[in-house]
Amino acid sequence: MSYADAAGTIVAQILALPEFVRVQALFPYAGLDEAMLLDIIGAAGDLAEGVIEPFNAQADQVGCRLEQGRVRLAPGHHDAWQAFVAGGWNTIEGAPQWGGAGLPMLVHSACEELLNRASPAFGMLPTPMRCATKVIERYADPALCAEWAPRLVDGSWAATICISEPDAGSDVPRLRTAAVPHADGTWRITGEKIWISFGDHDLTPRIAHMVLSRTPEGAHGPAGLSLFLVPSDIAGQRNAVIVRRIEEKLGLHGSPTCALGFEAATGHLIGTPGRGLAQLFTMIIGMRLSVGSQGAGLSGAAASLAWRYAAERRQGGRADAPPVTIDQHGDVQRMLLGLAARAEVTRGLVLTASAVADLQAQEDDEAARTEAGLLLAWLLPITKNFAAEAASLCANDAIQVLGGAGYTREWPAERYLRDARVLAIYEGTSGMQALDLALRRVLGDEGRAYRAFLAKARGDAGRLGNATLGALLDMLEQAASSLDKPTATVVAYPFLQLASLATTGWIAARLAALSGSPVHDHLAALGRHWLLLAQAQALAEAALTSHGQALVAAFDDVDRGYLG
Repeated sequence: MSYADAAGTIVAQILALPEFVRVQALFPYAGLDEAMLLDIIGAAGDLAEGVIEPFNAQADQVGCRLEQGRVRLAPGHHDAWQAFVAGGWNTIEGAPQWGGAGLPMLVHSACEELLNRASPAFGMLPTPMRCATKVIERYADPALCAEWAPRLVDGSWAATICISEPDAGSDVPRLRTAAVPHADGTWRITGEKIWISFGDHDLTPRIAHMVLSRTPEGAHGPAGLSLFLVPSDIAGQRNAVIVRRIEEKLGLHGSPTCALGFEAATGHLIGTPGRGLAQLFTMIIGMRLSVGSQGAGLSGAAASLAWRYAAERRQGGRADAPPVTIDQHGDVQRMLLGLAARAEVTRGLVLTASAVADLQAQEDDEAARTEAGLLLAWLLPITKNFAAEAASLCANDAIQVLGGAGYTREWPAERYLRDARVLAIYEGTSGMQALDLALRRVLGDEGRAYRAFLAKARGDAGRLGNATLGALLDMLEQAASSLDKPTATVVAYPFLQLASLATTGWIAARLAALSGSPVHDHLAALGRHWLLLAQAQALAEAALTSHGQALVAAFDDVDRGYLG
């Protein structure tokens, strides 16, 4: 499937979304009809195919390097970035007051999928810029906001998110970076931060490092953390932010992952002291949806490659006849169908979550806004994790379809697998998403997010007359009723898998009901196939969830001395 074909399929999915009509109404100035969507998303595909994908192949081989304390990016990155910025792609969902286009998150996610299909490494830079802007415009003082927001929106300056430390990765309450007030109203930030995507680069003259730090009066734990904007440069001079190293990584070689040292660097307090972690949650929607778009992009790329290769590669068949293309073999057809169905429901999941995010942000009726917010709270951990794992699974299956060729660098399947693996780690690991879903969305807050999804999906199951979706929801409901806090940490992951199958079953049921055009028939076939797979897999995940503490009963009987 070409980028143009992918853009057309994305638009068909958007137009079929029940939520899209309301999104159109909430963005009346955007003129989001089919022709406009095809123009915007098609243009994103053109940029992805013509500029970013060729750059990515080279960047994967060359990578980034550290020279005299500064990061130098792969050849071609500057030209690709300039084309991206010149096309206004960084401004899609930015607020008009800062020069943004003010389009829905739904449109942004659709374009982002194609750009990430071309290069998820390239896409690692604009995401923190967009998300940092949301924090700055909501919490920073007006002068700081006026200085940074327009330049982050138009792509002339960049941003990072600095949370993890060498002794505190996901253990945020143990962060030790310190902030001390200065007489001029600024602060001096001292500490070490790791896993910083694009922690330094030469694409923009300034970078806003959004740093979680502990103030002198800050209590132990998350309540003592405050958020600071630490500029990389001040009045043309380097701030005291030192690049310690660039990490050597499995994939995403075009995206430098840096360890940074802050040596009494000048910073500006964002918002209220002690509320830094809560303020950063403003970014969670954008960050998790961006991982979803990365997963959808890589899943689609892997599926397209596998189908194209299988239609051309000839092997097998009758010995007295010419060999047949391998897509004529039953086992290959099984893999190809699974690849395409997983990729399409991943796309549908990301688009649906993005549309719900638009409703949550834009609805003028409080009840409607609350309902959208609850549904989004359910969808976010599932979207992030399912899309992340779909990318790895689709890339793995594509390699299997290509056989020995898939294991070589002649074909991009191995790169898809390397790039995809980290998606289930950053922005919260699979285990963290599972705990979020089980403890907060089901057991916490009276289960309002879970019940909002269940009501929505039950309504669609009845409206569509889809018995398979009904069965998936029955399994989810039974598993949820047995959850309790003592066993949640043990069974949270299989429960997340079950919830993901029920949720993507909801997406698939919507697709399966489409008809009337070739693309709708295509989507309906993949929706039906995913429902078949989801029901079978859900039985296993439901069984695992029901085992409770038995899933770790043998742990103390295993002697690590005998391992290996």
